[in-house]
Amino acid sequence: MPDFIYLASQSPRRRELLTQIGVNHQLLLPEPGEDAEALEEVQSGEAPNAYVQRVTALKLEAACARLARAGGQNAPILCADTTVALDDVILGKPADAEDACAMLERLSGRTHRVYTAIAVAWGGRTVAALSESQVTFAMMTEAEISDYVASGEPMGKAGSYGVQGLAAAYITKISGSYSGIMGLPLFETAQALRSLGFACNKTF
Repeated sequence: MPDFIYLASQSPRRRELLTQIGVNHQLLLPEPGEDAEALEEVQSGEAPNAYVQRVTALKLEAACARLARAGGQNAPILCADTTVALDDVILGKPADAEDACAMLERLSGRTHRVYTAIAVAWGGRTVAALSESQVTFAMMTEAEISDYVASGEPMGKAGSYGVQGLAAAYITKISGSYSGIMGLPLFETAQALRSLGFACNKTF
C-alpha cells in the first residue's frame, strides 16, 4: 500500500488542499516535450461541465503515460481541472491584463458557475467526479478591477480571480464547494481515493 499519491498539477493551491486532508503527494508534472496547454483547448459548442471533465480525462491519460515512461512507483494519480462559466460561456485563464479586466467586468454584479472535475487512476481503475458551485460578485468599479488586475493575482487563474485571495473582498455569496472553487473539491477527492483503497487521514 503506497503512502502517497501523484498529483499531476502545478497548482500550489491543490497541494495545500491535499495536505489539509492528510494526503501525502509527489508532483508528476508534464515533461518538456509535452504540449500541456493543447489539452485545455475548448471545442466548438462544448458545454462547460463537459469541457472540464474531458480535459481532466485527457490530463489523466497523459499523466499515466508519463509515469509509465518514468518507471515510477505504483501509486494513485490525481488530475483536476477547473473552469469558470458565465451563461454557459467558458472563461479560461486570461491571456493578459486587458483580458483579465474584460472577464472581471463581465463577472461584476453577476452570479457564475465554477466547475472542477477530478479523476484518479490506480490499479487499473479510474474514478472521476465533478463539483459544481456558484459564486456571486458584487459590482466592481473600473478602478477596483484595474487595481485587482495590477496585483497580478488574476493571471493563471480561470475566470481571472482566486477565491482564496484578494478577490474575496468582492464576493458576496458562495454556494457549493469552497475547495472546489479553489481548484480541488476535497469531499469528492477523498471519496475517490477511498473508493480505490487509498486512505486519506488515518483518523477518518
